[in-house]
Amino acid sequence: MTSIAKLYGLVLSGGKSTRMGTDKGLIEYHGIPQREYLYNLLSQVCENTFISLREEQEDELPTAMKTIVDLNEFKGPYNGLLSAHKKYPDVAWLVLACDLPLMDLDALKELISQRDTAKEATAFALKENPLPEPLCAIWEPHALQQSITYLESGNGTCPRKYLINHYTKLVFPKYENVLLNANSEEDYKEALEKLA
Repeated sequence: MTSIAKLYGLVLSGGKSTRMGTDKGLIEYHGIPQREYLYNLLSQVCENTFISLREEQEDELPTAMKTIVDLNEFKGPYNGLLSAHKKYPDVAWLVLACDLPLMDLDALKELISQRDTAKEATAFALKENPLPEPLCAIWEPHALQQSITYLESGNGTCPRKYLINHYTKLVFPKYENVLLNANSEEDYKEALEKLA
């Protein structure tokens, strides 16, 4: 099944950030909250961009930013992803977790240039551990529709497991640092060191 869907951008920032102890989307690595930084990056390469969040977070954002409020029909990262899919079911989504402090424009262009619309998704992965990064990936609309069935069947709730078991194109970024996840205080310090 080949998709020629439009590409929209989505920053996932509705998580509770329990490991970090503070909202990861509000941490400033580049002079503005990280979720806004990623939104600005995605806006340069996607036809439309949104921030996915919980209802109580809406007032924290600049009014010019487009949002999609989590529907809370699904658990974990799928919550934001499928809330976006339900709002715009015919588009592909370039999804970024809000805890990617080293992500840059070149990496996003690299991922987009290797998009394979015949696959379920095109996802970044690390060479030494070649598993798809579901929250740094382009999800085609047919994959998101099938994900709903996958979740409803009770076989699992993990987007990575879904991609592992379906046709996913892996892209190994030129600079692997872009995939650094800052989930803890130690990760935060490491990211700051790499940005210095």
